[in-house]
Amino acid sequence: MNDPRDPRLRALIDDAAADIEPHDRLHQIRTHPKVSTMSNRRPWLLTAGAAAVAAAAVVVAVAVVTQRDSDPDGSGPVASAGSPSQTADSPSPSETSSAPSTDQVAVPVYYVGDTAMGDRLFREFHRVDAGTRLLAAAQLATDGPPQDPDYRTLWPSGAVAAVSFDGVGATGSFSVELADSSLEQRPAGMSSAEAKLAVQGLVFTLQGTGKVRAPLTAYFDGEVVPLLGIDTAKGVQHNPDLLSLVNITQPEEGQQVTGSTLKVEGVANSFEATVPWEIQDAGGKVVLKGFVTAEGWMDKLYPWSDQIDISSLSPGTYTFIARTDDPSDGEGAGPFEDTRSFTVG
Repeated sequence: MNDPRDPRLRALIDDAAADIEPHDRLHQIRTHPKVSTMSNRRPWLLTAGAAAVAAAAVVVAVAVVTQRDSDPDGSGPVASAGSPSQTADSPSPSETSSAPSTDQVAVPVYYVGDTAMGDRLFREFHRVDAGTRLLAAAQLATDGPPQDPDYRTLWPSGAVAAVSFDGVGATGSFSVELADSSLEQRPAGMSSAEAKLAVQGLVFTLQGTGKVRAPLTAYFDGEVVPLLGIDTAKGVQHNPDLLSLVNITQPEEGQQVTGSTLKVEGVANSFEATVPWEIQDAGGKVVLKGFVTAEGWMDKLYPWSDQIDISSLSPGTYTFIARTDDPSDGEGAGPFEDTRSFTVG
């Protein structure tokens, strides 16, 4: 796992945090009563000539990414010889190569976490090689480990063998080649709800990494197959109802904070855009509290950020907690919340 305190990773996260956020229908969560064909085939093996073209495209992409300081996450136009330009909503067509690049990007990876309304999906950022970011992100989503100990993956290890993107923009699709045919069905002990969360975590991860709302189709041995019992023949799209209504981007888990200011940011869908926060010491005592106003509420997840004066805190380990506002005043299921531990001094 990459050191979450790496300042370069934090810089990459700042630029990548604006990745695509599929969030239609989030208002349905807020209105919850407790709150007020298999024969399709896909060629996976490249001919020698196609492999050479793909390799050349990767070299060009890395060169362009390296030269574009304003586009550190590599989502800008990348043109390869003999092919049309790939825009921000068109990720690289194939990332099955194991050859690493020298450039790094931050990718959003979605894991499962507990909430007052059951398990939901939370996002955290990881640094990976730019040339194989789709495959790397997919394997992080399925294998982990997450940086935050409150998150988890529901997948058996070693689930994803290859990933590619075919087509252009939202009319294209992500293709995931399974490492084992047993993954076509739910493993023993996995509920249908857990299967949906696992698949959706992979969908959100690929969409966020590729910056395009394209569906996912699973393959094994070149044939379209179900994924954990879920039909993928028509493509699996994102389901925003499964996202947590609050998610912290910064601080990162275990971050070492120097100076007198703690930068906090994330996304939320909270009543009247109010995101209450507090900082607890190692013993669970609340030492600082306040709130930040998000850029909006009701219809989607909105960004929020703040600079917190922590000059009064002694050296030690603390926990930052961000919550949704609870309009039921404790009568409902309770607020959504996310936490990050950090160290001062």
